[in-house]
Amino acid sequence: MDMFERISADIKAAMLARDQVRLETLRGIKKEFLEAKTAKGSDGTLSDETAVRIMTKMVKQRRETAEIYSQQNRPELAAGELAEAAVIEEYLPGQLSEEELVAELKKIIEQTGATSAKEMGKVMGVASKALAGRADGRVISAKVRELLA
Repeated sequence: MDMFERISADIKAAMLARDQVRLETLRGIKKEFLEAKTAKGSDGTLSDETAVRIMTKMVKQRRETAEIYSQQNRPELAAGELAEAAVIEEYLPGQLSEEELVAELKKIIEQTGATSAKEMGKVMGVASKALAGRADGRVISAKVRELLA
């Protein structure tokens, strides 16, 4: 069962359970998936890698919005955004721990042969693809910079 079918099935389950937050979040995910499927230049299919990329972006947006709401002293709105982010994260692959991330990045640095911070772009290109959905881009960038320094 691909990600699109799984989300569709879970929408039905959320309807039956009358879980409003989950239902609205899953509908939002499905909307993004449908837009990606029908986008100009798309072949009408949605790979799981693309689905993960879309959901990662959605989680990031929810977290940033929650942070803004918190700064504006609107905790009820921030809580709603964080609840949606938690639902979306259930469908993402597990996040790497810091030790696992460092180990993966050391392998990538070894593969690319990078030895200085000047070659960070080369490492980031490979790392971003290899670790997509399993680690945040900012965290990857910071660790690569630290390892190459």
